[in-house]
Amino acid sequence: MSARQAFTRESADTRRDALIAACTRCLGTYGAQGVSVRAICLEAGVSPGLLRHYFDGIDALIAETYRTTGTRVAAAMHAAVVMVPESDPRGRLLGFITASFREPIADPALLATWLAFWSLSRTSPIIGQIHDELYAENRHDIERLISACPNAPKDTRLAAVALTALVDGLWLELSLGNAPFSVAEAEALAEKWVDSFI
Repeated sequence: MSARQAFTRESADTRRDALIAACTRCLGTYGAQGVSVRAICLEAGVSPGLLRHYFDGIDALIAETYRTTGTRVAAAMHAAVVMVPESDPRGRLLGFITASFREPIADPALLATWLAFWSLSRTSPIIGQIHDELYAENRHDIERLISACPNAPKDTRLAAVALTALVDGLWLELSLGNAPFSVAEAEALAEKWVDSFI
């Protein structure tokens, strides 16, 4: 591949990523009902034709933005796990869970974008499918981490459902701001719940 071809490919990827980043910001600012091709392209500093060049319309861009956002969140959670030795399965589980209480996950801008995705998951089949896939992957990760712990419950699925619900609630309050508890208290609550299961 020539240097010119590599540069063109990189530029194309950069422009595509810029559209996804602009879509993320617009969803957070305007919500699901207020986002538009014009708003996204204005935010990205590109023409509407460029959006259609990279995506089959705004629905495809929003879907890819959801996948990208979900991947970014999962990567932050997995990064917290690998910081803990494999010899400490309880610590790895806690690392995964409590990563949601700190940046980049506990973030008002991410919450605003996530709320837009949640609302679209009820009306858009493709967003609904992505939502189900992301949450299934998250629960599977928690189940796997629970299973690695000594004295893990037989029903890791329900334990993962309960921990996911706890994390979502605490994350929501922390991301909204002025939560009636601190990050340390959220982590302590998560630790108590984990210990009740394992």
